[in-house]
Amino acid sequence: MADVSNTKRIAIVGKTGAGKSSLANTIFAEAKFKIYHTFSSGTKKCQSETRSVNGRSITLIDTPGLFDTDRSEEEIRSEILRCITECAPGLHAFLVLLKVEKYTEQEQAVIKKIQEYFSEEAFKYATVLFTHADQLPEKQTIEEFAHQNKRVSDLVKKCGGRCHIIDNKYWKEKPKNEYRSNQFQVEELLKTIDKMVMENKGGCFTNGTLQKVEEMKKQDVEKIRQSQANLTEEEIREEANDRVYNILNRLRGIRTVDFMGALFGVAVMVAAVITALQA
Repeated sequence: MADVSNTKRIAIVGKTGAGKSSLANTIFAEAKFKIYHTFSSGTKKCQSETRSVNGRSITLIDTPGLFDTDRSEEEIRSEILRCITECAPGLHAFLVLLKVEKYTEQEQAVIKKIQEYFSEEAFKYATVLFTHADQLPEKQTIEEFAHQNKRVSDLVKKCGGRCHIIDNKYWKEKPKNEYRSNQFQVEELLKTIDKMVMENKGGCFTNGTLQKVEEMKKQDVEKIRQSQANLTEEEIREEANDRVYNILNRLRGIRTVDFMGALFGVAVMVAAVITALQA
């Protein structure tokens, strides 16, 4: 896995309502990601922002509810394509968000879906992060909570035992060195990501799909730069992203292409996307 830059690219994944956008704002300590206050709205498309956090350059990619069990396949497919476009050429970390709550059949189905779509390689770059920490019983750690549910415990094990907790609402004013403090927990999370990147030899998670999409983006950037000299570099990149997204969008009707599996590195799905793009 090749290192793409000194900036760590981190994707935040989970179902709608888990607190992905709020988490991104908590990590950056500023409101850069829009928060929606109804369960059905949520993030409509991927948003990525880059900031310096505790001396680290970090790009956070806020994704829509990729693992929602109550959304149409068509809606989710469209959002996955945006994720692929934003995540190319690769990611240093996935943050898999779960809420601290009683796990009903719906939540269990979400966890099962995550385990099905993540390749074994992708799990090497994943950390489970729990939100809504005000629901965590007093004197209990998040590791103790996770072990109470077998499916949750199995997911944490697949992620190398990495799990953390954040409360985007109630843990803002606690002392910096206290467990129930966002400042403390964010730094602990970043240390875990640092260690994980080191264990992965400084590389990022990538696959044929993400590499092909990045190649297409670079080609479009050069074309746009030559034809529209009045655009800023940021506008050029956004235009290139939109062009590549539109190309991917034309493939949505191909039933043999499973973009969710292709994003997370399921080999047969990656191969199908590459074949379709080349065609």
